[in-house]
Amino acid sequence: MKTDIEIAYEAKPQPIEKIAASLGIHDVYRYGDYVAKVAPKFAPKAKVVLVTAINPTPAGEGKSTVSIGLADGLKKIGKKVALALREPSLGPVFGMKGGATGGGMAQILPMDDINLHFTGDLHAITAANNLLCAMIDNSLYFGNPLKITKVTFNRCMDCNDRALRSIVVGLGGNGREDCFNITAASEVMATLCLASDFDDLKVRLGRIIIGYNGDGAPVTASDLGASEAMAVLLKDAAKPNLVQTLEGTPAFVHGGPFANIAHGCNSVIATKTAASYADYVVTEAGFGADLGAEKFFDIKCRMSGIVPSATVIVATIRALKYGGNGKLEDGMGNLLKHIENISGVFGQNVVVAINRFTDDKIGRAHV
Repeated sequence: MKTDIEIAYEAKPQPIEKIAASLGIHDVYRYGDYVAKVAPKFAPKAKVVLVTAINPTPAGEGKSTVSIGLADGLKKIGKKVALALREPSLGPVFGMKGGATGGGMAQILPMDDINLHFTGDLHAITAANNLLCAMIDNSLYFGNPLKITKVTFNRCMDCNDRALRSIVVGLGGNGREDCFNITAASEVMATLCLASDFDDLKVRLGRIIIGYNGDGAPVTASDLGASEAMAVLLKDAAKPNLVQTLEGTPAFVHGGPFANIAHGCNSVIATKTAASYADYVVTEAGFGADLGAEKFFDIKCRMSGIVPSATVIVATIRALKYGGNGKLEDGMGNLLKHIENISGVFGQNVVVAINRFTDDKIGRAHV
């Protein structure tokens, strides 16, 4: 079996204009031959399929891979389908989990560009976040007119750097403890991905609480006059990115909040844009169904009006064993509880997808 990167490099992707045209999009802003940004569209009509998973092992269970394979399968039987996925963060890309563009023959392209700098969305989010931090410290330096006594908003960067998790800033006389978060865990990332459009994004940025004054009242980015400047930095990042799978299925890859600290879903703007052009949209929610999927239903669906028609729960042999202390049968209870929650609590039609690996074993028997 060839490696993921060998498969990706041997692929012959179609010009991004052709991918866009397959959905009826005729105006794109190209980032090279195979990546483009498109204008958002808010007339959703598609049936949405959510892909989630049982509680994952550290390496993940392959939600993106299953999402891509499912979308390619729908396209194969003649459906007008699009993907709506999260953008990778450089933290996981250079860490244990690696990239987030699928695997094997179920990948999105161009794999290396998407996993690295892509269209610069995460860098723009980082800049907007840190602009707000700079304005906080600037206000403190120049007399603290807002009477801020406690700062709760942190800097960020899109890479793991353990030494920056606990730092001191402002050693010239206004020193205070601070820290860096990873960009995917920043409030600006979550804010961008929940915004319904660019105007709503500006309002949401203004509501970010950056700290508290001496009376215990919250101080916001709007109080600092920062929201308009932050929005300017995000004017292009707010537009969905369009790429393709190995089989030429359109994929909107936009936004990437972590599910353990935020809501773990791609942007509302991208999902609605995909659902405005396609008849079927396959999207995913991070981590297990008891985290990402519940946040998808409780947060993203409520704020956007998106209602999935079905939910796919990805399971693997290794995850079932992981949840059963090495025993597959004991781990089945975990899967059954996820099915019960998604079908019973959220009223979803549930399909279980077994993501098979070549080294899967049940006892001595190969799966």
